[in-house]
Amino acid sequence: MRKRFALAATIVFFVFVIAYLSVRRGAEEDQPVNQIVSVRVARAERKTLAAEVAALGTISARVQAVVSARTSGQIKRMRLLKNAFIRQGDVIAVLDVRDLLAQRAEAAAALEEARLNLRNLSVGSIPQADLQTERELRDARAELQNARALYERRRVLYEQGGIALKDVEAAQLALTTAENRLRVAERTAELRARAINPTDRAAAQARVKQAEERLASLDAQISYATVRAPISGIVTDQYQFQGEYASPGSRLVAIADVSSVIVKAQFPDTVADELGAGDVATVQPLDLPGETLSGPVSLVSRSSDPNSRTVEVWVTLRNDGGRLRIGSAARVTVTAQRANDAVVVPLSAITFTTGSFDQGTVMIVDQQQIAHEIKVTVGIRTSSLAEIKSGLQGGELIVVEGNYALPDGTKVKIEKDET
Repeated sequence: MRKRFALAATIVFFVFVIAYLSVRRGAEEDQPVNQIVSVRVARAERKTLAAEVAALGTISARVQAVVSARTSGQIKRMRLLKNAFIRQGDVIAVLDVRDLLAQRAEAAAALEEARLNLRNLSVGSIPQADLQTERELRDARAELQNARALYERRRVLYEQGGIALKDVEAAQLALTTAENRLRVAERTAELRARAINPTDRAAAQARVKQAEERLASLDAQISYATVRAPISGIVTDQYQFQGEYASPGSRLVAIADVSSVIVKAQFPDTVADELGAGDVATVQPLDLPGETLSGPVSLVSRSSDPNSRTVEVWVTLRNDGGRLRIGSAARVTVTAQRANDAVVVPLSAITFTTGSFDQGTVMIVDQQQIAHEIKVTVGIRTSSLAEIKSGLQGGELIVVEGNYALPDGTKVKIEKDET
């Protein structure tokens, strides 16, 4: 009996609630459409507006070097250098080059031998050949002179009838023979001067030069056994250690000059044209919360990544004390666009047209507190403000809260901001 009574009471209660909601809905529908709506407003102001674009970047050393071995050998001396600060010219490693020292001793001996051979040619064989040639020329000239004198005497005697013709002919033959011998001696001397002596001397000089170059090459390789730091900085990586074998080109350490760093960030290529070297950028290192640094844009890449449609931008920062960690991430913010004396309204005041990023409407409130819809063209935008390029003149009272689906011509009530 009690259960039936409770069920009946519950049914009656729900019927009463449904009837009450129906009556209330009908009353609300019968209210006039032109009701007063509470809104919040702000003034459209004229001021300078700058659009900022942010991207995540990576901190890199401005100057860095990878030091490699330039000759082969076992690493005889090399301490643990990772994270150590070294100065330019400090010794990084010393290689064992005893085989090169042996080769150098052999090359030095070969050079001494080549120099001795050249000296012997200069003061021995070649001068002797020159003396012999000079003696042959002198003898040939003297023989020719005697033969000519003998021929002249016999010719005079023959004309005077003192001797026979055969004696004159014999003297003439001797004169011809002497002339031929002189010509042969002169030709021989010429050939020796042009070919034999210079060739021998040039060959000896070439051997000396070759030996000198061999010795210089070995000296250079031996000097590479002591590896020195090309720059001052922090050793960020160490690839080989004492006792290991280093070959030419193998990496030993990486050094980074952390006194100045470059933050490399990828920005959309749509804003790249608005950026230039010298623009000021702010950097917020992610591993230093609350820290904000500023520095100039040093590079805007001329090439764009075809996949991500981004352009690499470099920002140079001082790193006094080495607080910025190489390889860590940082948020980079740059000013992409700037408008001076622009009409600026809060971004919440704009209702954008569907499918458009620069067309929309705003609701302005007149002196009778009537809201009117105005079409506007939007320019630069930030996270909270927007530039109105057309539609407003500045100074208008704009609805910033309660403007969504607000009919044109609605009577509004302006709520005061508690702040």
